[in-house]
Amino acid sequence: MRRQDLSRRDWMRFIGTGVAAGVTIQMAADGFLGTDSTVKADFVQKTSAKKGEYIDGHSAAPCRRVAGEVIRPERAIPNLHETDVLVVGGGPAGCCAAIAAARGGAKVTLVERYGYFGGLATGGLVLIILGHWTLNQRGEKEQVVQGIGEEMMQRLEKLPHGIVDRQIGRNPTIDAEVYKYLLVEMITESKIDVFLHSWALDAIMDDERTVCGAVIQTKMGPQAILAKQVIDTTGDGDLFASAGASFDQRLYHIGLPHRLGNLDRVTPPAGTKPPRFLGDKTPIPGACWVNMSGPDADGLDVKTLSQLELNHRKQIWKQVQEIRNTPGYEEVYLMETAPQLGVRITRVLEGVATLTMEGAKTGRQFDDCVGVGGAWNGDHRGWQLPYGALLPVKIDNLLTAGRSISGEPLMSELLRVIPNCWMSGHAAGCAAAVAVKNGTTARDVNLDEVRAMLRGQNAFLDVPK
Repeated sequence: MRRQDLSRRDWMRFIGTGVAAGVTIQMAADGFLGTDSTVKADFVQKTSAKKGEYIDGHSAAPCRRVAGEVIRPERAIPNLHETDVLVVGGGPAGCCAAIAAARGGAKVTLVERYGYFGGLATGGLVLIILGHWTLNQRGEKEQVVQGIGEEMMQRLEKLPHGIVDRQIGRNPTIDAEVYKYLLVEMITESKIDVFLHSWALDAIMDDERTVCGAVIQTKMGPQAILAKQVIDTTGDGDLFASAGASFDQRLYHIGLPHRLGNLDRVTPPAGTKPPRFLGDKTPIPGACWVNMSGPDADGLDVKTLSQLELNHRKQIWKQVQEIRNTPGYEEVYLMETAPQLGVRITRVLEGVATLTMEGAKTGRQFDDCVGVGGAWNGDHRGWQLPYGALLPVKIDNLLTAGRSISGEPLMSELLRVIPNCWMSGHAAGCAAAVAVKNGTTARDVNLDEVRAMLRGQNAFLDVPK
C-alpha cells in the first residue's frame, strides 16, 4: 500500500507521531510491515500476524453474588500441559530444582509469575551472594554450597559485569540483568518447558493427600498442569498451603531495594560528611545497590503489600534527594527500584524434620542429609539439610525448597539467603527426578540414589572436617 492511497487519518493512525513515525517508516523499509498495512508478527521470519478471533461471550462463567456472598461456579479447567516434574516458582531455589531434575533425566516444567527468572536475586535486587561459606575446625573458611549454584557463579565470572568479589571467604555481588540472562541460558540448555506470567492458584489432588499437578492463573484464565512430582518454590508455600499441608505463617521484614547511579562521579569538597544510604558496589561501575530492612509485616496480605509499596517508594525518593542535596553528590540519581517487594519469610512448612539454629551451630548430623548450608559470613560451621525438611508431614508427591523449608524462626536468616536456596532447590530437583525414574512417591524415594545424583552434579554433602 502506497502513502498516497491512505487518508491523513489512516496514515497517522498507521505510523503514530514523533519518533514513532520514523521507526514505523524504517520498519516498512525493512519489510516488517505488510503491503496490506498489517504488522508483521515475527521480525525474523516476517510472517503476518494472525487475524483476531471473534468471541461472543456465551461460554463465560463469571462469579455470582448470591445472598451477599461471591460464588465461583464449578467448571472444567483446560489441561494446558503434562510433565514429569513441575517446579512452581522460578527464583534461585526453583531454577536450581528445575535444572537438577532435567539433568537427572526428567521432563521438567517451570512456572514463574513474572516475566523473568531469579526471584528476589533479580527482581528484588538482592544482589549479594552470602551464606555459602563456613568455618572449619582449623578456623579456615570453606565453601560448602557447590553444585549448580557454584556453576552459576563460575559462569557469571565469564560474562561482562556479571559478578564481583569472587574471592575465598568474601560474599560476591552479582548484576541482576546478567543473572536473568544466565538463567535463561541454563534453563533453555536443559530443555525445560517454561510458563511465565503464570501464578500458582491451586494444587491438583488425586485424593486427600496425593498431589498430581497445579492450577495456574494466566491471561487465558485458569490452566491445569499435570505432573508426577511437584516442587513448590513459590517462596510463600502457595501450593503446599492449598494442598492442605500444615505450616507456620510468620511476619518478617519487608523492604524494597534500589540502585543508585553516577557514584563514580562524586566530587565532594574536603571535609564533606558522606550522606547516608549510598549502598554497596555492584559489577556496574558507578552503580550501587541499597538494601532496605523494612518493618515486620504479613507478606501475604494484599493491603499490607500495597501500602508498603507506596511507603517504600516515597522513602527511597526522599533518601535520594537527601543524597543529591549533599555537595559533590548532585549527579547521583535513582537508577531503579526493585520491581518486586523484598518479602523475606511468609509460610514455612511443617516438615518431617525441622532445622534448628542450635543444630546448625553444633553440627547436628542427619541420616537423610541431602545438602550442606553455610553461614552469613562463614562465622560458624556448616549445617546439614535433612531431606525431611523438604517433605510435608501428610501430603505426598510434593516437595518444597527455598525459604519455605521446615525450620524454626531463628533459622529464617539462613534458609532464605540465595546460596542456601540454591542448595535446597538442587536437592529437591534430584529427589523428584529419582522418584519419577523409579515410579515412587517423593516420600519413598531412594535417598542413596538421590545423593549419588547430587554428587554427580557436583553438590557438596559432607560437613568439612
